[in-house]
Amino acid sequence: MAKYFDVHPDNPQPRGIAQIAESVRAGALIAYPTDSCYALGCRLGSRDGIDRIRSIRRLDDRHHFTLVCQDFAQLGRFVRLDNDVFRALKASTPGSYTFILPATREVPRVLQHPKKKTVGVRIPDHVVTQALLAELGEPLLSSTLLLPDEEEPLTQGWEIKDRLDHVVDAVVDSGECGTEPTTVVDFSGGEPEIVRVGAGDPARFE
Repeated sequence: MAKYFDVHPDNPQPRGIAQIAESVRAGALIAYPTDSCYALGCRLGSRDGIDRIRSIRRLDDRHHFTLVCQDFAQLGRFVRLDNDVFRALKASTPGSYTFILPATREVPRVLQHPKKKTVGVRIPDHVVTQALLAELGEPLLSSTLLLPDEEEPLTQGWEIKDRLDHVVDAVVDSGECGTEPTTVVDFSGGEPEIVRVGAGDPARFE
């Protein structure tokens, strides 16, 4: 049965955030809110977490996982950025965008696209997510909480607890969050390619 954390959206309780972070460090798979919609998250090196996310969402090995980072200092450890891409990302973060970029050696191979050697990264604009990332001290390995055969992600903490009670370890509820996944922009070929239009305005990359 999943633990349920009721977290204040503007002033997250430090004790609750610390408990969530500790559960992630111990290998937990969590459902948590972001500035776009709910996501599934686990520790970066958790092979069990990766397998469970793939099972819940029925994903194949070509799926781009996302490293949800606290800031640019963290993001820069995991992807390679030239000056033009850095400026483009800097102008759009934090926000509801996921960027696909060449992975560095810091990224476990299992998280990289098998042919392109890329990974998704983002910096969310969400108080609770940022508090959790600061407490954790490392990115969350994440994927949008979009269940198979459903067109829209889950957005209510109580519903996620009800439906995924036996397949996730914790649900973080901080009230309403977005209903759209992020806009995904692929920079791995040099020029921006919009892969998915979502919550972030794609106009700046067109």
